[in-house]
Order: sequence, then C-alpha cells, then structure tokens
Amino acid sequence: MAEAVLHRQRTHRRRSPQPPSPRTGGLLGGLLRTARPKQWVKNVLVVAAPAAAGRLFSPGALPRLALVFALFTACAAAVYLVNDARDAEADRAHPTKRHRPVAAGVVPVPVAYAVGGALAVLGPALAAWLANPAVAVLLTGYLGMQLAYCVSLKHVLVVDLVVVTTGFLMRATAGGLALGIPLSRWFLITTGFGALFMVSAKRYSEAVQMAGKAGATRALLTEYTTGYLRFVWQLAAGVAVLGYCLWALEEGGVPHTGLLPWRQLSVVAFILAVLRYAVFADRGTAGEPEEVVLGDRALALIGLAWLAMYGLAVAHW
Repeated sequence: MAEAVLHRQRTHRRRSPQPPSPRTGGLLGGLLRTARPKQWVKNVLVVAAPAAAGRLFSPGALPRLALVFALFTACAAAVYLVNDARDAEADRAHPTKRHRPVAAGVVPVPVAYAVGGALAVLGPALAAWLANPAVAVLLTGYLGMQLAYCVSLKHVLVVDLVVVTTGFLMRATAGGLALGIPLSRWFLITTGFGALFMVSAKRYSEAVQMAGKAGATRALLTEYTTGYLRFVWQLAAGVAVLGYCLWALEEGGVPHTGLLPWRQLSVVAFILAVLRYAVFADRGTAGEPEEVVLGDRALALIGLAWLAMYGLAVAHW
C-alpha cells in the first residue's frame, strides 16, 4: 500500500505543470522583449497620411516622421509593460504567454510598472517639445485609452474591438498631424475599417484556437461567439473595400495625368490583399497582422504591387 501511494505521488509530481522557465538575456533583454519589437512595424502607419497626400518626401518630413515613429513606439512599449505587469498571474496559465518576460519572472512586476510609467510620461512630453502639441495630445489620448483598456475596457464586449482598432487609426493619423496634413474621409474610413478587419480576424482566430481549452487570458473570448466575430471581420472587410473603391474612383474633378489610371488599378491589388488575408481569418490562423503579412509570400507580393500602384497614383505618374 505504501509503495502504491509513493508511486502515485511521484506520478503526480511528474504530471503537475511546471512554472515557465525564464529565458536568458537578463533584465534589459526582458524589457526589450516585453516592448514587442515585432509589433513595432505597426507604427510604420505614421507614414500613411503623408504618403497618401504625396508629401512623404517633402522637406523635413522624414526626420519628423521618424521622431513620431519613435515616440509612438515608446508609448506602445509603455502600454505593453503595464499590461504584462497586470496580467502576469493570468499569463502564467496560458500555453504561450507564460513565456513572456514578466510572467516568467525575468522582469519583476514593479520594474515593469516603473519603466512603463516613465515611458508614458516621456512620450507625450517629448512630442510637445520636439514635434507639436497636436501629436502630444494624440499620444496622451492613445495612452489614456490603452491603459483604460488594460484596466477595464478589454472586458467590455465590442468596446474592446473599438479600442484596439482606434489604436491603429491613431497611428495612421499621427503622421498627418505632425506635418499638418488634412485627413480625407476616405482615408479614415479605409484605415479604420481595415484595422477593424484585422483586429476582429485575430480575435476570431484566438476564439477558434482556444475553443474548449482552459487558461484563456482573454476573458471575452468566452463571451464572443465565433459566428459574431466572423460577421464583424466580414462586415469590416466590405466597408474597407468600399471606402477604398470610392477613393480610387473619386478624381476630385481632375482627370489622371499618368501613364495609366493607377488609382483605379490599385483597387485590384487591394481587394486581392483583403481576399488573401481572409483565407487566414477563415482558417482561424490570422494572428498578429504583421506576422500574417510578412509571413505569407503571396500576401507580401500583393502588398508590394499595391504599394507600387498606390505610389504611382499619388505621384501622378
């Protein structure tokens, strides 16, 4: 009997979940990983408005946009640090997030809070000093909204989708504010609903992958249905395509002077990109948008073709 009890105890110890093993790299490496370098590509959206207006290479534009990119990266890193510090306990129960530096113990929770708070103060302050007050106000609004999301808004149905989508939209408008460029309604509609398409596709994929599994850190995944999330990303994709088509067909009273009607032709590449992205959404494998775009060769080539035609249209070639 005693041997059977000891055998069960040894078996239980072998089967019991082990805490996540801290990765190497030390505190600084952990802070860098918590800042999500792979997601910095999202901040390239700061060039969207200047590129759409044909002012990307105007005098002084690139240095100012590089500054806005860096400031947005700092503010986003502040949000990631605070979010991971708050969710450290829950992340330890997640099969992937348990290896995040804060959850794994590489970055202590107080250090994550301190560094995140410092970046949240420095970002808008440097924007007011080096850029302009409009960018500082935008970054302050971004931080307030995202921190509210970390605390409570991520638990509110639909609002969580709107907040994450607005974060993408703020990135896209930041460059326009930095250079004083008016933002067109079609730009805002296409960018906003395109972001909602990717965000809801990511949520849908998470819901599909976590179905029937314990340890989901995103509590709302148990309240959303996959049918509803599918409806959202399909609706958002349709509105984004419609907004882009209206931009492409609106000549503003001035006919194209280039070799070909690049604005209209770019619709083909844009729709192909949406359709290709929808393949991953439908399969439930649409994770982080930057990973989907950069990880699929066909989608990347379609994106380059669209970018080339979009640039030719803006430059009137």
